[in-house]
Amino acid sequence: MSLLDWRRQVAALYAASRAAADPEEGWLRWREGRDALLAGHADSPLRPEVRPGFPGLPFAPYDPSLRFVVPVDTDVEPLRLGVATTDEGGVVLHRIGRVTLDGIGRLDVWWIAGYAGGLFLPLRDGSAGAGTYGGGRYLLDTLKGADLGGDGDRLVVDLNHAYHPSCTYDPQWTCPLAPEGNRVDVVVDAGEQLPPGGWY
Repeated sequence: MSLLDWRRQVAALYAASRAAADPEEGWLRWREGRDALLAGHADSPLRPEVRPGFPGLPFAPYDPSLRFVVPVDTDVEPLRLGVATTDEGGVVLHRIGRVTLDGIGRLDVWWIAGYAGGLFLPLRDGSAGAGTYGGGRYLLDTLKGADLGGDGDRLVVDLNHAYHPSCTYDPQWTCPLAPEGNRVDVVVDAGEQLPPGGWY
């Protein structure tokens, strides 16, 4: 029930961000809510000993030029990837399309297989292993409520919302990381950053 509550609260944060008249205002609400969840929720990925002194997540300043509303190009060769995540199994990803972000590059769009499924858009940019987690960050993961909206064949992809997966905070977690088609050399100076020395 605790995990269910976590997912409901995450979904509510993204709903509030989508509903905001100003994208930066929505981003600020999302950031504040994310900090509160990491600091105080029972299912926070932060290790328990880190939570009492948690200062909040480091983020790059909001850059409106890094918010895109882009079509999904579905004329791509189908690709299926099995990604191991735990001893209990893994995640199966199906490539369903691609988005092109000006100044950034092309990123594959994936569908997470399984009951109900969800859209998955990870990013590993040139900051990985330095200012951000080496395995990359997530932009969208609708299976877990991380959805910035869109309409028809278009998605809102806001790099200011780039966030680290749970495995960034504690080695007990394993996460699907950015496949080859979601890696770019350009440094994306936006979204969640690592504190000096990382989280562990």
